[in-house]
Amino acid sequence: MKQKNAFRAILFAALLTVPVFAQTIKGKADKVTSLEVSFNYEKQAGPGSNQYAVWIENEKGEVVKTLFVTSYTTKGRARGGQKATRGYIVRPACVPTWVKTVKAEEQNDEQLDAFTGATPQNSGKQTFSWDFTDQQGKAVPQGTYKVMVEATLFSASDIVYSGTFSTKDKAGKITITSTLTEPDERHKDMITEVKVVLK
Repeated sequence: MKQKNAFRAILFAALLTVPVFAQTIKGKADKVTSLEVSFNYEKQAGPGSNQYAVWIENEKGEVVKTLFVTSYTTKGRARGGQKATRGYIVRPACVPTWVKTVKAEEQNDEQLDAFTGATPQNSGKQTFSWDFTDQQGKAVPQGTYKVMVEATLFSASDIVYSGTFSTKDKAGKITITSTLTEPDERHKDMITEVKVVLK
């Protein structure tokens, strides 16, 4: 009889822990582990366009991590055998918000190379992911952050998309707003359908 009672007590205790374990697993599943930025890119004709940057800022407005910036912005283009000059120096209207915020002048070529990529030669969807780490690969502290997408549509026509979120937010879309410096009907479709999703 004592053995039966002992067995029942153990079984009852085990059953009590099942819901707790299930809640723990569910809680881990609900925690967001990445942020995905996507947009439609339509390659534009002629110089002075097709440059963009994607980055994350902290509450102080400091760049935590640049996910991508087009190569002309940071490397420029060599002509006539001369050494290339960074694009944002030759063309100051080239993603100026990113250049100022990241303090590009203080970055050496190796640092800029870490997140510089070729300007897409074909139109189509572009996707970038952030794993909540900084430029050195270290996990960022809990808090509020801002995702930024800047595109130089043409010459001085520049658009910046931004959205604020918290590391404690649940999975789902982030609300995005945009600011345009100068309208340009001809190049307005360079970057469209900007979406940011916590996953």
